Amino acid sequence: MGKPRRRTLLALASAAFLVSLVAGMGLFQPWRLFTSSSIDEPLTPRPAATSPAGSTPAAAITAPVATAAVRPNVLATGPFQSQEHPTSGSASLVQLPDGSHVVRLENLASSDGPDVKVWLSDREAGGDWFKYRSGRYLDLGPVKATHGNQNYAVPPGTDLSGLDTVVLWCDRFSVAFGSAALA
Repeated sequence: MGKPRRRTLLALASAAFLVSLVAGMGLFQPWRLFTSSSIDEPLTPRPAATSPAGSTPAAAITAPVATAAVRPNVLATGPFQSQEHPTSGSASLVQLPDGSHVVRLENLASSDGPDVKVWLSDREAGGDWFKYRSGRYLDLGPVKATHGNQNYAVPPGTDLSGLDTVVLWCDRFSVAFGSAALA
């Protein structure tokens, strides 16, 4: 084999390696092992009261959102258990005063990952995560942060019967980071 042919093969092999490396980095996103994010959403949003001039009056900023007569109703709650990644905190199904539902994650602490979502599932929490794909589930959207308190709206009219497990699900790799049984 001549030097020009060897150089061509080396150049092709190097190019193939670089393409594979870039594709692998994009797929696995290994830097997420070292990243985290935090959020602290209130359970109910503050009302958007404004004065005629367009500024928010001081009373609207300091007034409590939920009074004794109109409080969110926690229908079920449970602690997270780790599955593929260390996960702690709790999940709750909450009915808001307007009749809508949210899944609330409190004191969540989990790992970052590509394409992690919050699911309501009909499968039992914990154990083998392969079961979640074969069951009934409701995708509530991407996880907002790896740590903190956060809310996920349940679409109006959703039949919640049997959906009694909250799962942090990595769609890209089909693994559960953690799950919480709602009781």
